[in-house]
Amino acid sequence: MPPRASLRFAFQSLVLAGGIASVAQADTVTVFAAASTRNALEEIAAAYEANTGDEVVMSFAGSSSLARQIEAGAPADIFLSANPGWMDELEDKSLIVPETRSDLLTNSIVLVAHDAQAPKVEIGAGLDLSAMLAGGHLSMAMVDSVPAGLYGKAALTSLGLWDSVEPQVAQAANVRAALAYVATGEAPLGIVYATDAVAEPGVAVVGTFPADSHPSIVYPVALLAAAQGATAADFLTFLQGPEARAAFERQGFGVTGD
Repeated sequence: MPPRASLRFAFQSLVLAGGIASVAQADTVTVFAAASTRNALEEIAAAYEANTGDEVVMSFAGSSSLARQIEAGAPADIFLSANPGWMDELEDKSLIVPETRSDLLTNSIVLVAHDAQAPKVEIGAGLDLSAMLAGGHLSMAMVDSVPAGLYGKAALTSLGLWDSVEPQVAQAANVRAALAYVATGEAPLGIVYATDAVAEPGVAVVGTFPADSHPSIVYPVALLAAAQGATAADFLTFLQGPEARAAFERQGFGVTGD
């Protein structure tokens, strides 16, 4: 090979090797997160990827389903739950790094309607919710396992409304599925997080459940014990930073420290 060609070949090899090294430095973090955080987290992940070149892979579902997947050995680095109870369960089984756990977000639950002209109501013990349904269904996330459903049932029970509407409750796998039933008109009313109502133009908020009618809605986050590499810890820090905070607030979440 002529000398000039040899030099060119060597230079191209170095460039190629450098490119390969650069690609190899990129890392992936896998986040299991409550379905209600989808819009905010997708925005946050895109910003993180643009800043770092790393990849964020996200799995959204009901917190109960995600916790069970983690217990079964599903590969994940970070868990963001819509309910402290599911995080407690993972901590009890030594599946999270306890010192990384923190309460990240707060939320509220609301009654939403498919009809954009539905009148506003004051949600309290005197509300005739069954009559409002007019023979239709009340869409809720699974009331015995999914956090949004647990909070919704607790609120209805504390207000003395659960027994009258229980036969009309249609349960969905997660809160976004419950929201979709209302948005498409399959159910006239539903109980979802306030942040879900912000994310879906096909529903109207007709009332907010009193904060004292259900346990405080807190979203804890933690690094999982099986997390690999430094990228997971870096993304967890990013989730707690100002750019992520702004994204969460745009979607209607309260951020701890407010």
